[in-house]
Amino acid sequence: MQRHNLSSPRLAAPRFRYTPCVKVGPLAWLSGMVALDPATGQLVPGGVGAQTQRIFDNLALALPDYGLHMADLCMARLYTTVFEEFGAINEVWERQFASLTPPARTAVGVTHLPLGALVEIEFCFYPASGALS
Repeated sequence: MQRHNLSSPRLAAPRFRYTPCVKVGPLAWLSGMVALDPATGQLVPGGVGAQTQRIFDNLALALPDYGLHMADLCMARLYTTVFEEFGAINEVWERQFASLTPPARTAVGVTHLPLGALVEIEFCFYPASGALS
């Protein structure tokens, strides 16, 4: 199977050396996203809820460039340094999937995240058609 390494010009450039999206066959893996403002490349202020929302907003910006749709999301792994504020993260999560079946999800409390982020989420997609556009 052919591997495709993708990035999105709509997002802030990665600060470290990694591929934002890797497609192999019908699967697509998105590297962990933190809440970077696409215009400034800086972490957004406002706490864990605002950071979680920015991650989903950035995901929505990038999906067309990756040829993916939210309905194809099959797994999300969420990491947070403020697990005691998980309710705020989950409120944002619930809004994202109000009209979609949510994917499988893992949530993990961690000590530190890149750039001092409070939350990071990685995603795995499997298009319903079984083939990526």
